[in-house]
Amino acid sequence: MQPDCLSAEGERRCRQLLARTTARFRARPAAAAVLVPLCLVRGVLSLLYTLRSSRLTGRHQGDVSFPGGKCDPADQDVVHTALRETQEELGLAVSEEQVWGILQPVHDTRKATVVPVLASVGPLDLQSLKPNPEEVDEVFVLPLAHLLQTQNQGYTHFCQDGHFRYTLPVFLHGPHRIWGLTAVVTDFTLQLLAPGAYQPRLISPELHRG
Repeated sequence: MQPDCLSAEGERRCRQLLARTTARFRARPAAAAVLVPLCLVRGVLSLLYTLRSSRLTGRHQGDVSFPGGKCDPADQDVVHTALRETQEELGLAVSEEQVWGILQPVHDTRKATVVPVLASVGPLDLQSLKPNPEEVDEVFVLPLAHLLQTQNQGYTHFCQDGHFRYTLPVFLHGPHRIWGLTAVVTDFTLQLLAPGAYQPRLISPELHRG
């Protein structure tokens, strides 16, 4: 059974829960922003992901990610960054009215802040997208029903000097493994959209720090 988050009541609940985080972080400086696109593909409620191009330089080439990228000085705020980057990467125009709000920001290994922006993009035909080959190798979706099945959920414990530091979620058995910050943002999204059906596996004081 799919979460009823696309109903008017479900959308209103999510927007209300995100209102405080949105007000707090929308205008704050950040290194990057990503869009978390909630979509309907053939009537199935899903999240959209990209596989970053192998042509990219740096450590993110070939990574699974949400569409997004670095904040530009000309961007009005992090929401504008996420929408602009999504348009540039996928040819997908998302309006501010479709944005539900900002999820808890996360931090990469270099302590750079990445702000996730949740938006409902409605029915989506993947064939209509125009991925920029310089930035994206592949676009795919994972149904929420798939992400919520415990057999598709895993976790990785990270230790340093023999001591436990934190646990990060991993989502399995899709076209690509969802891990790293993308898995953390997926975890936050599922907690919001399906609080009764999803049991978070994230244990990290650093990531939960406001």
